[in-house]
This record gives sequence, C-alpha cells and structure tokens, in this order.
Amino acid sequence: MAYEVIARKWRPQQFSDVVGQGHVVQTLENALASNRIASAYLFVGPRGIGKTSIARIFAKALNCETGLTATPCDTCDNCREIMAGNSLDVLEIDGASNNRVDEVRDLRETVRYAPARGRFKLIIIDEVHMLSNSAFNALLKTLEEPPPHVKFFFATTEPHKIPATIISRCQRFDLRRIAEAEIIERLALIAKDEKVKIEDDALLAIARGSEGGLRDAESALDQLIAFKGKKITEADVLQVFGLVSRRTLDELSEGILAGEMASVIGHVDELEQAGKDLQRLVLELMDGFRNRLVGVYTDGQGDKSEVERLLRICDILAGADERMRFSLSKRILLETALVRCARAAKVATLEEIIAQINALKAEGGVVTMAAAPAEAAPAAPVARRAAPPAAAATAAPPKPAAPKAELAEPTAQPAKPTAQPAAPAGEELATLKAQWPKVVAHAGRIAVAVQGALKDACPAAVEGDTVHLDFDPEFASELSLFESARNRKAVERSLSNVLKRPVTATFQLGQEKAPHVAETPAPEEEYTVEAPPAEPDPPPMRKGNAQAWKQRDEVKQVLDMFNGTIVDVRE
Repeated sequence: MAYEVIARKWRPQQFSDVVGQGHVVQTLENALASNRIASAYLFVGPRGIGKTSIARIFAKALNCETGLTATPCDTCDNCREIMAGNSLDVLEIDGASNNRVDEVRDLRETVRYAPARGRFKLIIIDEVHMLSNSAFNALLKTLEEPPPHVKFFFATTEPHKIPATIISRCQRFDLRRIAEAEIIERLALIAKDEKVKIEDDALLAIARGSEGGLRDAESALDQLIAFKGKKITEADVLQVFGLVSRRTLDELSEGILAGEMASVIGHVDELEQAGKDLQRLVLELMDGFRNRLVGVYTDGQGDKSEVERLLRICDILAGADERMRFSLSKRILLETALVRCARAAKVATLEEIIAQINALKAEGGVVTMAAAPAEAAPAAPVARRAAPPAAAATAAPPKPAAPKAELAEPTAQPAKPTAQPAAPAGEELATLKAQWPKVVAHAGRIAVAVQGALKDACPAAVEGDTVHLDFDPEFASELSLFESARNRKAVERSLSNVLKRPVTATFQLGQEKAPHVAETPAPEEEYTVEAPPAEPDPPPMRKGNAQAWKQRDEVKQVLDMFNGTIVDVRE
C-alpha cells in the first residue's frame, strides 16, 4: 500500500475528532438534532485548522444512510464515497482554479437535478474568495433561492474579499487558531501511534512553529520522522525549522530588561550565524513580553511600574516586525530595535519620577537631579506704580521660591550675569530701549513663543530690581504667554544680560503703542549667556483645560521643580 502522509491519515472523520473548534461543532450538531439545516454555510479561518474537514463531516452527516445524525457511520456507501472523494452527490471545487463565470454557470445547471443516491446535493467550494466578481454574481441568484435538495459549504482564509451579498446569505462560522496545548496533545497521540519517541520540548517547539495550524504541525512531525527516524529531540526541531529555543528567548528577554546591550548583540550574532529566522524571533519576543504584561495584571507576577516599559518594548518590536517584512538587512533592523528596547527598559517612567519627588518632599529630604542652574534670588520687590485695572488682572503671579537642588554630577553651567552696582534707573531704561531688539532676539532663542509677543512691548520703567514692560492694549491677549515660568525666565535672563545684574520682570498693559522692533537679531557675541536651543512651542491648546490643571497641587510641584510648563492637555 502506498504511504499516506500523517496529515491525511489523521484527518478528522467525526465531529469528535475535530480539535479546538468546539463552538462550531456544537452548533452543527444541534442543527442536525433539530433538523434546522441552512442552505449555505461559510467557514472562515487561517490555514490548517479544519474548515474543509468540518464541511466533509457535515456532508456525511446529511447523507449518511442511517439518517440525519451527528455521528455518521463511516461504513455505508454514501459515507465511504464522501471519504474517498468520489461521491456523485458531493462536488468539491477549488475556487482558485474554477473561478470563471462559465464554470459557475455549469454548476448552476448541475444543482438543478436531484441527487443520485443521498438526500442532498452538496457543493463544497474551497478558497471561495478566489471567484471572480462575475462568478459571484452568477452564483448569487442560486444562493438566494436554492432548490431544497442543494446545500452549499464555502471555506475561505480571506472573508473580506467575498461580497457582502454572498456572506449575508450564509451562516458564517469563524474558526480559531488551535491552542498550543491542544496541538501538543494531538501530536503526542500521533507519535505514540506511529511508535515515535519525541521529547516534550520538541513537541512544544513544533506547536510554536505551526502558529495554531494543526495540519502544519502534523506535516512538520512527518518531516522530522523522515529526518531523524523514531527518536526526535528539541535540537532536531530547532535545526530543521530555524526556531529559537525557549531558554535562549528567556535569556535574550532578561538581557533586554537588564539593559545589557553587549549581551543582546551577542545573542543576535549567535542566532544569525546559526541561520535562525530573525523575523520569527521578533514575533516570539513580542509574545513573551506580552505574556509578562498580562502576568503583571492577572497573576501579580511583576511590579506594575514595569507596565510602561513593557508597552514601549512591545511597540518597538511591532514596528521592527513591520519594517523587517520589506527589508533585506533584517539583522541590522533587529539589532537596532533590540538596543532601543534595552534602553527603553532602563528609562524611568513619569510615575516613578513623581513618586520619588513626593517621597523626598514628604521626608523633608533634598531632591537630587541634574537640573538647570537656579536663578539668583530676586531682591525684595519695590512698590510698583499703579496699573490700569486690566493690567492688575493679567499681571504675572509672584514667582515661587526655587526648591533646593543638589546636582547629581558636575555639569558645565552657563555663566550667570555678574551683579554690579545698579546704574541710575533712567540710564538703565534708556539702555533697555536702545538695545530692545537684542533683548527680543536673545529671549526668542530661549523660548521661541515670546519673540513675537515682545515685539509688541517696550520697557516702561526700572524700579530697583524690577523691570516693568508695557504692552499695547491691542495685544492684551499676549500677556497670557508670560504666565509660563519658562517664558518669564527667558525674558528676565535677557534683561539681566543687558543690565549686567539680576532683575525680575512684570508685564502690564500700557497706554502707548510699542515701537516696531526690527526682525534682524543681534549678533550672538554681544551676550555673555548662551541658552540651550528650545523646542518650537506646540500648537495652541484649550486654555481652560490648561488653567484647570495648573491649579492642582501635584502639577504645580512638578512645574516648579523642573521650571516647566504645560504644553498639551489630553483627555
């Protein structure tokens, strides 16, 4: 007798033999028991999970000589002919090679005639999505008003390619990928029957490689028996199919979480030299980190502070998988992606930073961080001149005292303006007015958003260590920009550079229009302080939300601590 491959030899012949599709089997068995048989069925799902097998079993159940039954006898003539594929009443058609409208028209003529021996004439069309639009249109009328003796079974891996008018006339069943445990159980049964000794880790490796398809797993086992005979180990499976061992995956995952770049790169080099499937490696790593993420929430296997890191790692791996599909340099993409994952695993999350700040403040300790140098504390404010009512409403709030900061490590700091004896207020005001274009340009390099607003302002007075800036009433809305501590400090730093001493600034509405400021910025060499380039300000946000958030104590603490501002509000 000719050799029969395992996938055909172990093809399900009864509903009880079907693996992993209990929801479909139960529905069909109940339909047979109650004689509620539809005219058309559509089975959807990936390859090798039992779509066509279920259709054949259902065909036997409908035409078995013992009657409508969920357990066909497999011994009568009708059952044997359907199993052998030569029944006159069961037509199994490949949609890929019979997709023309003329062939569907021939099918319509065939179904007009009564079945030869069974109760029904059964039409099974595999990969039905391959039919042309004309063929679907020719089939539509028959599906809508089929003869009572005709039943259709459609199978497809791509249901989105089937017209909605066809799907709406079928009972649709979505078959699932089969779980690894169920595949392992079936493979162990087959190996025992075939008298093959196979390691448990080898069965797991085959199940992993099959991606939920039992037929693929059975074909892989058949290939391994031909390769190694009656004794199969995990190393044999990994060698034949280019998979990575579970131990290596765990080591690579631990290296990523520990931020060990050298270890990660070394593992990738070893796997590439061994000829492993690098894209498959990305998918298995992503599956492993997904399991860790689920474990944090379900079994309490990890700290919930790890959630953000795991999410970032999964995002990076998903992007790498998408790019590797179209790249010839898979190793380079994999290495760069894993390095980014290792870096993401060591970056502190925002929740951790806030928790540390709150803990240190609660203990009365000193906050240790690498921060920008604290500004010189301003002198006691001097009584300022009276401002119009609108100015009083929009004047900047008093600046909070800067928290103590101990620098984590010495860093190069920009030179501070050297405090010098104050010149007469009139002379300083004249100096500011003369050099106002330079002040505007310098402040704009620190905080881009203020440059346009300062062009509509002018120095009004210098009183002690306070400089009063007037805005034209036409541009009153621009005063809100200076509620930001970052923007205020940019202006104060620029004023201090010109006056050669620390000063603070107030912003108010004036009576006269501000003089026009030239667009050309002043040469940079005239300044003693160089600020780091600032990022462009984001698009305007809803001020109501930003103002509400600013009133929250924890937000105020963070803004004051880092000299920050709210750039976006997301709800």
